[in-house]
Amino acid sequence: MTQIQARRRLIVVLLLCVALGGAVLRHLSAPGTTQRDVGTLLMLLWIPVIGNVIAWLISKVKRPAAAPVAGTAAPEPIAFEDRPFAAHARVELTLRPAGVPAEDIPIAEGEHHCALVVGNEGFSARWQVAPGGSFRRGTLQTLPVEFRAPAAALARLQPGVAFRMLVGEAFIGDGRVLSHATVDPLSTP
Repeated sequence: MTQIQARRRLIVVLLLCVALGGAVLRHLSAPGTTQRDVGTLLMLLWIPVIGNVIAWLISKVKRPAAAPVAGTAAPEPIAFEDRPFAAHARVELTLRPAGVPAEDIPIAEGEHHCALVVGNEGFSARWQVAPGGSFRRGTLQTLPVEFRAPAAALARLQPGVAFRMLVGEAFIGDGRVLSHATVDPLSTP
């Protein structure tokens, strides 16, 4: 059980105890008194939890898995990160300077993940710095890029199109597409 699940369970138990205490208070109080009204209010604290209890019960009901259509079993797709790097485009990229001096370190060789954003559309991508290579933020670099969904990305990211690079919740770089086509991912610009 996760910490959140344990907290939720504790809250449900506490609200149930408060509601039971309210029921006892209401039962022992005379009609029309403030004590009886307080007991009624304490009993009403249980109402928001009922929806959660019903949702929990529904989640426990096992639903049968949908049967695959005969002859249409598709092979398991290989995860983006597990495939060998195969560039779909070459881009010019300038990473924005770091906001904190401790983050102003050279970008190391290897694979880096991001989203390339054009307007309000983003495309998951990864780019690669050649072995033995590195560069500093603020310098223009020409790098190979591979897209998670190349058909959609390449249709929108035509040569010459400018984009912003998104990592996490921050735009960290700007660039433009130079060309499409498979390029040697380990070649130097």
